[in-house]
Amino acid sequence: MNSDIIMVDWHDLPFHPVANLFPLIDGPEFDALVSDIAANGLHEPIWLHSSDNTIIDGRNRYRACMAAGVAPAFRRWDGNGGLVQFVLSLNLHRRHLTSSQRAAVAVEVLPWLEEEAKERQLSTLKQNTDRPFVKNLTNGDSDYNDGRAAAQAAELLGTNRQYVSDMKRLNAEAPALYAAVRDGQMTVTQAKREYVRTTAPEPAALPSSKYRVIYADPPWKYGNTQPDYHGEQADHYRLMELAEICDLPVADLAEENAVLFMWATSPILEESFSVVRSWGFRYKSSFVWDKVRHNMGHYNSVRHELLLICTRGSCQPDVPRLFDSVQSIERTEHSRKPEEFRTIIDTIYPHGRRIELFARSAAPGWEVWGNEVRHAL
Repeated sequence: MNSDIIMVDWHDLPFHPVANLFPLIDGPEFDALVSDIAANGLHEPIWLHSSDNTIIDGRNRYRACMAAGVAPAFRRWDGNGGLVQFVLSLNLHRRHLTSSQRAAVAVEVLPWLEEEAKERQLSTLKQNTDRPFVKNLTNGDSDYNDGRAAAQAAELLGTNRQYVSDMKRLNAEAPALYAAVRDGQMTVTQAKREYVRTTAPEPAALPSSKYRVIYADPPWKYGNTQPDYHGEQADHYRLMELAEICDLPVADLAEENAVLFMWATSPILEESFSVVRSWGFRYKSSFVWDKVRHNMGHYNSVRHELLLICTRGSCQPDVPRLFDSVQSIERTEHSRKPEEFRTIIDTIYPHGRRIELFARSAAPGWEVWGNEVRHAL
């Protein structure tokens, strides 16, 4: 960069788009800046792009100089090191941004990083224009454009890569929430929860058919006795109060002789039995899913969930095959249950109509019900 102080005609200088990465200040904060510059002058020069004298850093100082009637001093960026990286280096140390706000800025940075990377790749490979990779780049099909750009943006801004991905989606689908995070009014987590709360569709009415096999993974709301124990649930789907779950007319779905497989966790085990009874079933046994990796807990380090086996009438397994009650399967994404358990159900209960409640996706041989089949965050 060029550190020499220069003087230019400072009236009506335009802002370079990269200057908009950070929000303008206004109100009392801007008034204080105007007063300080009027009394003490401008201590930190304003940076201009070397090619067209557009302002790349110092919009607030420039506006304050205009308001105070003080001629500002300038420096020119010489084009070395990447424009985005240069502007970030000037701003991050002097702005008190939360990790959520930094993620919002990272989303603004993404197009610049993608374009810079594409130009570097094309420049390096310009002598090999017949190679398929180069043809893909010229068509905008670069592997960099997704994961690598988000990772670099997160690293440059000093924030979480998942936050950047979440903010990118909020920017596309919920711009008002994105703006609230960018302005410091909400965190990324709060914005995600609000997005789920306001956009998750209500599930369709339960079907009128009868089923012999029912598989359920209720969206338990843990309540005041378990504060934030599974708080991230609310980031992904709408939770239900115990009374809401109990009131579902699942008993009307079940054949006279039916079996229910229902997921529960230790903190809400007592409540889960209330659901079993409300749905017209009796508890018989359970499988234990050993997740291999630990989660935090209140009384111990939790690494398991329970799949309760409950029956209505007489519904013994069709196939007398005994599976180990403890299944050790490493967990993957949040709340997704291993397909191995569905395979166990299909193996011991191969006959009869079957339905999955609160389903996340369709499965061969199963009818499904739930809003996550159509909506996922």
